[in-house]
Amino acid sequence: MNYLQQRLKSFKFAIDGIIAFLRSEPHARIHAAATVVVVAAGCWCKLSGAQWIAVLLVTGLVWITEMLNTVIEKIMDHVSPEYHPQVKWIKDVAAGAVLVAALIALITGCIIFIPLLKG
Repeated sequence: MNYLQQRLKSFKFAIDGIIAFLRSEPHARIHAAATVVVVAAGCWCKLSGAQWIAVLLVTGLVWITEMLNTVIEKIMDHVSPEYHPQVKWIKDVAAGAVLVAALIALITGCIIFIPLLKG
């Protein structure tokens, strides 16, 4: 297998992971719906380049943290199927990272969209 075929195979694995995430996780579908709404609102409001960059960065931040949180939860459930206080702490902190990312995205969205919708 040559270099290009190996890279294409790597992309296929990544896409398979995204599809598995969307199929198995309810929060993934919520994020997908929110992303569609935000992108549609951005198009409707004709966001500037800088505004699009901000929206894309915080949207990506939420997706990445949610995906990593899911991976952490699955690993911890596999490693320790029974309740363990340290596993709870790990899972809670990972979930907290998603909440922080979502709050940053919400604040960024408010800063960008509220003035546009008022004006």
